Amino acid sequence: MTHHSAVKPLEVVNLTKNFGKVLAVNQVSFSVNPGEIFALIGPNGAGKSTTLRIIATLLTPTSGSVNVCGMSVTEDPQAVRQSISYLPEEAGGYKNLSGKDYLHFMAGLYSNSYQEANTFFNSAKEICGLGDRLNDKTGTYSKGMMRKLLLARAVMAKPTLAILDEPTSGLDVINALEIRKAIKQLSKEGMTVLLSSHNMLEIEFLSDRVGIIDRGKIYGIGTPKELKQQYNADNLEEVFSKAVSNK
Repeated sequence: MTHHSAVKPLEVVNLTKNFGKVLAVNQVSFSVNPGEIFALIGPNGAGKSTTLRIIATLLTPTSGSVNVCGMSVTEDPQAVRQSISYLPEEAGGYKNLSGKDYLHFMAGLYSNSYQEANTFFNSAKEICGLGDRLNDKTGTYSKGMMRKLLLARAVMAKPTLAILDEPTSGLDVINALEIRKAIKQLSKEGMTVLLSSHNMLEIEFLSDRVGIIDRGKIYGIGTPKELKQQYNADNLEEVFSKAVSNK
């Protein structure tokens, strides 16, 4: 008799992606547990965004498998899309809409009823914390405000798995902290989060577990504490340089 544990929100096995002769993702395997914040960390061009886009059903893998809540991203992308949301690194909004109208518009797209749309909108309003500024056009927002709005949009429908590509990229410390707090809170409420970052120190505070990725390969997976012990390092930046040079 096989013992089935609960289906994991994400299971990636030997994922490979070629763009012509370029091997962007090379035999990557990792899984993410329910309610966990899992981060892929590595330099720009390491394969993080490609991996996230495949999981978000926007790119097809060359080989390997990706299952979200037990569903294959290649065989059942429609069903996978019902369980995930994706925040790309360079996401824009609709510059002429107010923040409020943008969230109403998106809530309408995600929902099946007026009640549900309203619930999503109220949840997004809470998460973004923009208050009265929601009445202003998003074209007047700072980069930090825009990220908060887009993060709220990405998670308002309470997806099982939120996929966040460099959620705090290019933000000042205060905005980055606020976004990190929001992500932590969502995970406490049961959402599973996969994120990518090249900011290793930020990830140390945010993530339950991290995967170290460079040139498309995973070099280590564990809690920040485990990885620091394993590599006898003081922080994840040090872990990274040791992990990558050891191979």
